[in-house]
Amino acid sequence: MNKQEKTLRRLVIKTFHIKNVKIENTTKIDDKTLSFSLDLIDKIVTKTQSIKEIKVKIIPPQQHDQWTNSIMDIMPISTKVLGKLGEGITHTLTGVYVMLTGVDEAGTQVAEFGSSEGILKEKLYLNRAGTPSMDDYIISFDVTLKEGQGTNRAAILEAHKVCDTFIQSIRDKLKKIDGKRYTEKHEFYDKAKINKKKVAIVKQVAGQGAMYDNQILPNEPSGFHGGRAIIDLGNVPIILSPNEYRDGALRAMT
Repeated sequence: MNKQEKTLRRLVIKTFHIKNVKIENTTKIDDKTLSFSLDLIDKIVTKTQSIKEIKVKIIPPQQHDQWTNSIMDIMPISTKVLGKLGEGITHTLTGVYVMLTGVDEAGTQVAEFGSSEGILKEKLYLNRAGTPSMDDYIISFDVTLKEGQGTNRAAILEAHKVCDTFIQSIRDKLKKIDGKRYTEKHEFYDKAKINKKKVAIVKQVAGQGAMYDNQILPNEPSGFHGGRAIIDLGNVPIILSPNEYRDGALRAMT
């Protein structure tokens, strides 16, 4: 054992690769196929204050030559199986992402200083860290807000909230998947190195309005529920461990 190092946290991320995505009557993950139900969508809409309609569709790989409303976020589908953010075990799906987009019923794109509606392949930088690859499936979660709500922070937060509720219905199945069936397994350690230089990485994040906000330390990796907005925290400096950051402790809502 190296006496010059002390392990603080251990994070295990297990990936499960998805090769097909389908809309069916039930939500399940089976034989590298993700199936999800739309039954939850109507129930979600009836409980909201600012949302008029939600449309969910599947964008298959290589089919990005199509119209999209303004992109609000791109999210992985990940869930905690053991422990809290930054430690324990996380399950995550590869081969599929969720894309949240928005417009209001008058046709005004959800935006603050500039919107990103247009042809998807021209608006989304594919094959980069944090975005889908050309070969990934995208679940498009398109929210229509009530007229005049496209720049209302409360309405935009509600759109993120309902999208997270939809993703949670998939996370609940991902929690129960046999952990031995993973596609890849990665282990990360937060370590304190005795008598070595202390290193901090400073990341400047947005916290100034409806579409320039960040959610920190949610209940689930890259989630919304349980998190706190940078704006509501007063834009104060916050310290995260490397593993918390790796595990989706910061959700950029820009």
